[in-house]
Amino acid sequence: MNDNSSQSGNSSVGMTLLMTNNPIEASIQTALVQVVVWPFLSVLLYMLFVYLKREMLLAEARYKLFAQSLFSDSCLLVMTDFVVITMYLGQLMPIGFCIPVVILMDVFSNISPCIIIAMCLERYAAICMPLRHVKVFSPSRTLLYIAIIWFVCFSASFGDLFIVLAFSTKDYFEELTFCYYEIMFVDDWHMEMRGMYYIYDSLIVLSIVLFCYTSIIIVAHRASGNDKQSASKGQRTILFHMLQLILCTLEVICPYVESHFMSMLAP
Repeated sequence: MNDNSSQSGNSSVGMTLLMTNNPIEASIQTALVQVVVWPFLSVLLYMLFVYLKREMLLAEARYKLFAQSLFSDSCLLVMTDFVVITMYLGQLMPIGFCIPVVILMDVFSNISPCIIIAMCLERYAAICMPLRHVKVFSPSRTLLYIAIIWFVCFSASFGDLFIVLAFSTKDYFEELTFCYYEIMFVDDWHMEMRGMYYIYDSLIVLSIVLFCYTSIIIVAHRASGNDKQSASKGQRTILFHMLQLILCTLEVICPYVESHFMSMLAP
């Protein structure tokens, strides 16, 4: 069992990232978060409500995937807002309580890019393999793909959880802190390992998107008439998903990069 000196260092770095000594600045930041979160959350919930009320949409694979993205994004917004409010109020909580919270937040943040990849593959199958599309993305198989996505997203976080349980003492879980994912890093090597996971994951995601986009471009050049128009729409859809993936990647990587540089600057 290692001592908790490195973990305490990570905690102090995380608090430096999250806290501000200016109460006016903290109030403004918290208010801005509420202004951004609740309108977007209302839109997401409304779209999810519309999806659940339309039987025609329930049978479509891409709308099933889109609804899953709406659900995960809504949960992530609510939990993120909860963390922001606790930070504003200065409410410290035991690390043992924060760990399940940050695991769920990490899972929800990772589900979005995975769902986007599934949506890219669905468009690839619809345009490049139209005769097999209905079978490959049938309602039952789409639910299976969603279950696999949830399993994969939970696996990475559970891996970090097992490392924390193996290298931490019981006292560590009783320490008071804010809820942020860096409390899961037991040492610098753990943070580096997580960073490498992000890099490889991003490369895999980028490779899949480029494959789908290139395949659709080839079909678009070969097609004619309505098929060409459909392929062009698919091409634009993949480009839109690529932009979404870039934003998701920045969302995931930025906290790791900030924490890494703060740990380098910390005495």
